[in-house]
Amino acid sequence: MAPHAQHDWSDSDDDTPSGEQTSVLLGIPDGSVDDPSDISDAAVSRIGGHPAFLPSREPPITSSYCKACENPMELLIQIWCPFEESPMDRALYIWGCPRVGCQKKQGCIRAWRGLRYNEKYAAKLKKKLERKQLKSNASTQLDTSKDVKSNPFAAAALKNVPAFGLGTQIFGKEEIGGPNDPAADLQEEQVDTDDGNESDTSEESLLTAMTRASIDDTPWKSAPIYPPIYLSTVSEYLAPQPKIKSHSNVQVVDPSTGDSSWMAEKYENSLDVDPVFARFTQRVAAEGGQCIRYELSGVPLPFASDEVYDMLFPMPRRELVPVTKQDAKIVQPIKRTYDPSVVPRCEVCKSKRMFECQLMPNLINTIKRGEKAARKVTEEERRKEVAEALKGGKPLDKRGMEWGTCLVFSCSKDCHEEKEVWREEVVYIQWDV
Repeated sequence: MAPHAQHDWSDSDDDTPSGEQTSVLLGIPDGSVDDPSDISDAAVSRIGGHPAFLPSREPPITSSYCKACENPMELLIQIWCPFEESPMDRALYIWGCPRVGCQKKQGCIRAWRGLRYNEKYAAKLKKKLERKQLKSNASTQLDTSKDVKSNPFAAAALKNVPAFGLGTQIFGKEEIGGPNDPAADLQEEQVDTDDGNESDTSEESLLTAMTRASIDDTPWKSAPIYPPIYLSTVSEYLAPQPKIKSHSNVQVVDPSTGDSSWMAEKYENSLDVDPVFARFTQRVAAEGGQCIRYELSGVPLPFASDEVYDMLFPMPRRELVPVTKQDAKIVQPIKRTYDPSVVPRCEVCKSKRMFECQLMPNLINTIKRGEKAARKVTEEERRKEVAEALKGGKPLDKRGMEWGTCLVFSCSKDCHEEKEVWREEVVYIQWDV
């Protein structure tokens, strides 16, 4: 069954897909990162730890500064996510401020993308495209079954390098094959080519991001960090939902307008039920361990009915219900549609931004557990914490992130006027209810 792509949003449970695999990739925590080489490997996605930068020129430490308190923030997550058919190695870095006094302030969560031109893969890609063009010209029927907008994690899906770049350490060994396996396409192209050197190209030469980079003797080494944790990747699958029987002759109707959908919404409001939050929790319940949702150029999963939700999913205009009986119409339920055009364009290339990923509440829980396990509190520190708590403490000294979800929007063109790029992207935060 093809992955389900959801482009509309409404408060109706009938629009929630079930019993199928969606186009969303979920990042799940999968154990502590103990290998130092993985910490310095940009192709290994992780929660916490020090960032592994792609650009050879190390970004300034101010990239991680909270715009509210101007202190360096901890790295929340780093994702290896190159675009398909792109010669650029690519990683996404997201920092977050844990100080209570900075919550709900602009700039307490910041996202950056790092790019680096991969010369060896660019040469490989050029030959690959040339072969495809020759095959296309010689063929009478074009194969249009492949989606050019498929998820960029597949760009790392060479043999033993699955999504998030974790390789065999998480997924185990895999055999090349399958009709939708990018590695199989690569193998087939190697067989078709007459270039003898083509088959000698190793996986390591294609993924130069795997080279180790050190941040020793830099400000980044002394920056605060969370204990690093591997990210495992799974596709989102929604189990079938049981059908609730209802009496067809029972309907809630506003006697003044005949609008049943308005009365249903009014009924939900009377129970203090936020249909957006209810749908969020229902969707996430399918995989409670998820720390990140990734769907390049997809639709974000809103956390609650707030200003961010109203901006991204604007209320459509509704026709006034006729008051005369002869002009009566059936009023359809309110259906909100995601509008990506409201997100500011890229300041550099002026291209549209697209939704890329969102951080989930379980990321906060995962970070807290890892921090608690790694930290050994002395008796004196414990007494000091108790005394500080009794005094009320200083807001900025207290720690605790409060967001419900953080939505990251990136440049749709992945613009790179140079061979190395370090660029900040847009983050919208929906706060905890």
